[in-house]
Amino acid sequence: MTKIDEAYFDRVMTAIILVALIVLSFLLLRPILLSIIFGLLLAFIFIPVYDWLQKRIKSKNLSAAIIMLLLLLIIVLPIWFLTPVLIDQSFKIFQTTLQIDFITPLKELFPKLFASEQFSTTISSVLSSFLIKTANSITGFFTDLLLNLPKISLHMLVVLFTFFFVLRDREHFANYIKSLLPFPKEIENKLFDYSSEITKSVLYGTVIIGMLQGIIAGIGFFIFNVPNALFLTLLAIIAGILPIIGTAIIWIPVFIFMLIAGNDLAAWGIFFFGMLSSWIDNILRPLFISKRTKIHSAIILISMIGGAFIFGILGFIIGPLVISYLLIILEIYRKKPMPGLTVEPSKK
Repeated sequence: MTKIDEAYFDRVMTAIILVALIVLSFLLLRPILLSIIFGLLLAFIFIPVYDWLQKRIKSKNLSAAIIMLLLLLIIVLPIWFLTPVLIDQSFKIFQTTLQIDFITPLKELFPKLFASEQFSTTISSVLSSFLIKTANSITGFFTDLLLNLPKISLHMLVVLFTFFFVLRDREHFANYIKSLLPFPKEIENKLFDYSSEITKSVLYGTVIIGMLQGIIAGIGFFIFNVPNALFLTLLAIIAGILPIIGTAIIWIPVFIFMLIAGNDLAAWGIFFFGMLSSWIDNILRPLFISKRTKIHSAIILISMIGGAFIFGILGFIIGPLVISYLLIILEIYRKKPMPGLTVEPSKK
């Protein structure tokens, strides 16, 4: 065998071994991959807090440990105390919705459409079936959360380890990733800058602000004693994260329900907090999102839905990030921006 053949054989064997190790590593990490990604995202969110604390403590390990303990309290305590309450309230809402007569108001609004008794019965059956399946899904989610507590604890351990080491050693991770990229130095820096801005846009501008909107609407539910306020607050938070949809899809029906029930003060109080939750978006979003990285709402919504199908609830974050990073690569490759896709057109 000649030297050229030996060199070619060595390259082929190296490539085969590398591909085999990558595949095996992926199979090894696949069960905890979402936990690792979740830890990365949480670390990105808490980086400003870590930097502020590290400047004062002057210890990377201690700063990361304190932030990790804070994260543990933020996640574990609400799950421990609120899950039983949410399960109980989901049952109550389920029982209440089964007793609501949806057909009579619909007949009054659309008399011609609901003139047929058979059609009315069919619609009633469809609505009842939908409510039962929705309630069963929500209850099943919380029940699985309790039954799979040991497995969830292991995933939580992976999240915390990832969170700690990414916070402490993020510069080393970033330099290592840059060393693997096949781009010139200028492109690498631009890619990292854009990726950082896009991640801030999705996490702060969409997720954090959406959660804050839901919490503000929820405060109104609690102040005015809306039944099952905690469960409705959770729904408002989820709706607030979804672009275009927003918290109005939750608080407007509650507002109408309180008006029908004759509780005008509570109804208008909920209306005030609902409008406040909508206005907060216009106030806070410009603080977190620069114009060049503002992702179009339609892209965010579609990628959230697609991400949810693949990754579950974490897909609400992963989906928009994957699409956004793809758009960044395409923009760098084309060497010009794509107005209207990555940046929403300005309203005149």
